[in-house]
Amino acid sequence: MIVRHIDDLRNTEQFVSTDKFTSTRLIIKADGMGYSVHHTLVQEGTEIPCHYKDHLETNYCIAGEGEVLDVETGAVHQIRIGTMYALNKHDEHVLRATKGTLHLICVFNPALAGAERHNPDGGYDAG
Repeated sequence: MIVRHIDDLRNTEQFVSTDKFTSTRLIIKADGMGYSVHHTLVQEGTEIPCHYKDHLETNYCIAGEGEVLDVETGAVHQIRIGTMYALNKHDEHVLRATKGTLHLICVFNPALAGAERHNPDGGYDAG
């Protein structure tokens, strides 16, 4: 059984802070679950271009509001508490936090090791 508290990860490699977001990686590759789980915070007014070419991702909003732009289609989807969106086709997208800090619970497959940062394409390298 794996039991962790988010506060215990703040001073570890599993807490990643960038100029665009912070991400606490609650479950990582070394845990052997086959996926990783993150609590990601995006400050209001922030826009993050992303393209996870090597990972599938699902996001669930637990606080704040935002939107996700599907770059291929131009469709913009509103995000609020209770909204889930999944990038099931390695979708290139732009995430925007529009009202308050956007809190997302994110699941990545394959799992991240824990300390990754976005590459120039806005994704994570295969690992």
